[in-house]
Amino acid sequence: MLPQTKGNETNIKLPFAFIGFSMPALILSQLLMLLNGDLLVSGAFRTPAIWASAHLFLLGWALMTVMGAMYQLVPVAFLTPIWNERFGFVQFTVTASGIGSFALFLYINPGHALFPGILTLTGILMFLVQMFMTLKSQAKATVLTLFICAALFSLLGTVSLGLTLVISMATGFASEYFQAIFHSHILLGTAGWFSLLIFGFSYKMVPMFSLSHEYTMKPAPFLFAIYALGLITTLYSFIADSNSYSIMGTFLLFAGFVLFAWHIKLIIDRRVKRKLDRPFQFALLAIVLGVFIHLMVFVSAAAGVFSKFAGVLIFLYLFAWIAFSIIGYLYKIVPFLWWTHKYSKEIGKQKVPALKEMIDEKIALPLFLLFCSSVFIIVISLGLKMLQFFYIGQGLMLAAVTIFSGAVVKVIRK
Repeated sequence: MLPQTKGNETNIKLPFAFIGFSMPALILSQLLMLLNGDLLVSGAFRTPAIWASAHLFLLGWALMTVMGAMYQLVPVAFLTPIWNERFGFVQFTVTASGIGSFALFLYINPGHALFPGILTLTGILMFLVQMFMTLKSQAKATVLTLFICAALFSLLGTVSLGLTLVISMATGFASEYFQAIFHSHILLGTAGWFSLLIFGFSYKMVPMFSLSHEYTMKPAPFLFAIYALGLITTLYSFIADSNSYSIMGTFLLFAGFVLFAWHIKLIIDRRVKRKLDRPFQFALLAIVLGVFIHLMVFVSAAAGVFSKFAGVLIFLYLFAWIAFSIIGYLYKIVPFLWWTHKYSKEIGKQKVPALKEMIDEKIALPLFLLFCSSVFIIVISLGLKMLQFFYIGQGLMLAAVTIFSGAVVKVIRK
C-alpha cells in the first residue's frame, strides 16, 4: 500500500518519481541529437531519430518534470490536496511506460508507434483527470486557475493531435490535413501547454523567489485574453492556410508575451529581496529571450519567410524559453522540496543543513553560461549549416544537461 499524506502535502515520492524519470530522458534526448547532427544541420527534422529525440525531450523530460512539479505545486498554489495519490503513482507507471516505448518505436519504426502512443495518451489523460479533480475542489478560483486549466486543455489537444498524426502515418487517415494537424500539434504543445503553464506558475514563483509584496494582478486577465486569442487565430491560420491570419496570430502571441514580461517586471520591482539567486535570474533571462523569440516569429511570419527559419526558431523556443524556464525554477524547487521533506520537522531538535547547502550554488553560474553558450553555437551552426560547429555546441549541451542532472540527483543524497 502507498502511504497517503495529510493536508495539502503530497507524498514526496510522487513528484520525485517523475523528476527521476525525466533526467535520463533529458540526457538521452541530447545524445540522440548529437549522434544525428547531420540530419539537423541539413534540415531533415522529420526523421525517426529526430522525432524520438524531440519526444524524449518534450515528453520524457519537460512533460514528466512539469507533472512531478505540479503534483507538489498545485496543492500549495491552490490550497487543496491532490485528489488521489495512489492514482498518481499508477499514472506515473502508465505514462513512463508509454513515453519510453513511444520514443523507442518512433526511432525504430514510427508506423508501429500507435499502441505506445495510446499508452502515453492514457497516462496523460489520467494526469488531466487528476489535475481537474484537484482543481475542482478549490475553494475559490483565481487567475492562476485560468492559466493552468487552459494549459491542461492545450495538453489534451496536443496529445490528441499527436495520436492523430500517428494514426495518419499508419493508415493514411486525414492525410490531406496532415500539415495543419502537425503545425497545430506543435503550437498547442509549445505556446499552448508549456507557455500558459509557465505564465501561471510564474505568478506564484516569481513573488516567492523575489519576496515581492503588494503587486497588482490586473494585467493578468488581459494577458490571458490576448495570448489565447493569438493561439486561436494562429490555429485557424493552419486550417485556412492563411498568411494574413498567421501574421495576426503571431502578433497577438508576441503582444501577449510582452505584456507578461512587463507584468513580471512590475512584480519584481515590488520585491524586498535585493539580490536575486542565480537560478532565478536564469528563469528571468528565459522571459527576456522569450520576448525576442516571439518577435522573431512574428517578423518572419510577416515577411513570409517563417518556413525558412522554422527549425531554428522552434529550437530557440524549446530551449531558450521553455527549457531555460524549467531548469531555472527546478534548480530552486528540488532543494526546497527535499529539504522540507527531510529536515523541516527536525528544526530545533538537531542540527540540520541550511537550504542553500542542499545544492551546489557555485556551479550555477558556470552551468547556466554553458547552457547559453551551447544554444548560441547550435543556432549559429543550424543557420549556417556548419556540422562541425554543431557538434561543438551539442557536445556542450550534452555536458550541461549531464551536470545539471547530476546536481539534481545529489540533492536527494543529502
